[in-house]
Amino acid sequence: MTAATLGGSMYQPHAAVIGERLWSQLRDLAPVRMRPARSVLLRQGDPGTHVILLASGSTLVTLTGLHGERTLLAVRGAGELLGELAVLDNQPRTASVIAAEDCRVHVIPAVDFLGFVDSHGLLAPLLRHAIARVREAETVRLELATAPVPVRLASALGRLMHAASAGRTEHVVRLTQAELSQMIGASRNAVGMALKPWREQGWLATEAAGGLLIRDITSIQSHAHAQR
Repeated sequence: MTAATLGGSMYQPHAAVIGERLWSQLRDLAPVRMRPARSVLLRQGDPGTHVILLASGSTLVTLTGLHGERTLLAVRGAGELLGELAVLDNQPRTASVIAAEDCRVHVIPAVDFLGFVDSHGLLAPLLRHAIARVREAETVRLELATAPVPVRLASALGRLMHAASAGRTEHVVRLTQAELSQMIGASRNAVGMALKPWREQGWLATEAAGGLLIRDITSIQSHAHAQR
């Protein structure tokens, strides 16, 4: 099983790439804002007018197809920049970003971000980081095309928990069963069937307020792969 399959990261977050000192300076370019779970932070097709610095929380990066279908490309956690490529190449955004939980963000205007990148020589490391992102997205898309539904679902839940963990052993995924099914390209019934044994084992539970409480992602992933 690859790191991506287990919800691990294939590359360092932006904060580690540019260093703590510069990350702190970049964060200070804009005030902190709160964004609730399930809110759209960036929309596919929009111009790159700003960059989002994710201070806390986790997000879903999704691609919308011609018929409105959504595909999960990646999960991003704290310490990441979102939407920087559209600003760097002055092209429309190629994907949407949705808050998977309550997030603290800094919305940095494009002109301020570009000035910061230029003054600190960050273009090359940011482009190398972007290449690693593309490789991760390719791995995810291959998995979505070939893996059984339980593996796809366990992988998506693992990525969500990894991005938001911060040492937590439990995590609430604020997505409905219908949203999860769309994200991994499966029917709602198939997702329900995959969730059933995990719920019966107590590895996850349905929250009264909506969403899933993940209690044991390791057991969930092990069970999913054992069924292959």
